[in-house]
Amino acid sequence: MRTLLLKLEPLIWLMFGQGILIGTMLLTGWILVVGILIPMGLVDASALDYERAHQVATTSLFGFIPVGQLVLAALLVLPLWKGAHHVRSLLIDFGGGERDWIVGSLLYTIAIVGSVMGVMAVVAL
Repeated sequence: MRTLLLKLEPLIWLMFGQGILIGTMLLTGWILVVGILIPMGLVDASALDYERAHQVATTSLFGFIPVGQLVLAALLVLPLWKGAHHVRSLLIDFGGGERDWIVGSLLYTIAIVGSVMGVMAVVAL
């Protein structure tokens, strides 16, 4: 199992890096708007109505590229991989290197299951 984790390491780092990108850019803006600007009255709360959010989520580019669904899937999937990799690295830093393959396998399995569930939920829109 350890060799499998080593072979998948570039893919895991790619997902981790993209999770950082998504978390830094998009989720920070979401928290700013929903957590600060709407309660202060600087942004109209009707901007987040269900109908409008559903329309944005199901928006397609050229009629066949589901841009809204791709963004939603990225917002759900990539931070899972970022979190799994951070927790694995934290365990290694605290001297848990001998249990790395067990914990890494468990964390990445959770990230895979969460990713599949997130993509299924987005596709169902």
